[in-house]
Amino acid sequence: MSKKEQKEKKTQQQFENIEESLSRSEEFIVEHQKLLTIIVAVLVIIVLGFFGVKKYYLQPKEKEAQEQIYPAQHYFQADSLDKALYGDGNNLGFVDIAKTYSITKAGNLANYYAGICFLRKGNYDNAIKYLSDFNSDDEIAGPMAKGALGDAYLEKGDKAKAVSFYLEAANLRDNDFTSPLFLLKAGEVDEILGNYDDAIKAYKRIKQDYFKSQEARNIEKYIARAEELKKNK
Repeated sequence: MSKKEQKEKKTQQQFENIEESLSRSEEFIVEHQKLLTIIVAVLVIIVLGFFGVKKYYLQPKEKEAQEQIYPAQHYFQADSLDKALYGDGNNLGFVDIAKTYSITKAGNLANYYAGICFLRKGNYDNAIKYLSDFNSDDEIAGPMAKGALGDAYLEKGDKAKAVSFYLEAANLRDNDFTSPLFLLKAGEVDEILGNYDDAIKAYKRIKQDYFKSQEARNIEKYIARAEELKKNK
């Protein structure tokens, strides 16, 4: 058999294999037509249901939550923390907004506000509870929440955990505001703990990576202090 004949035979065999596969697929579709119809129908219902829930439930809920959170934010800005947290009798406070509208962005934001309110009031356990429930990809809000958790643990006397959250806040987003702010806090607490190498590392990172920041202005003093403390340890 010539090479040409072998090639033609091989091609013919490939076509036959394809036809056989198509025949099997057709047989499967015919045999399971009812099942496949049900599966397609279920998928359509799921997709339509998702968009229906989003349009007729989630979006109105989000709008309602946004309207509810404005008065609480006003009380927060006025430093009226109890009304911000628990409402004024006519409007909900952050605590109820976070609970009632937990699936909304406003409800998530209420967790942050509630956490900061409790932190200011000295209720550190509740501050940790609400700040831990807050999630954000925002450049500033995300790190600030982690940093506030560090503040709460520091006030509770858990310095090691405070440092952990300060570093998490510093690394969460790389910018000249939150990163050096929380690196400085981490360094100061590390000094208290006697972790001078870690403190120096944090301070030098501010000097090198965030030299334009406010914290960098006097960072040489912090570095010198930590190095002196390390020498006299």
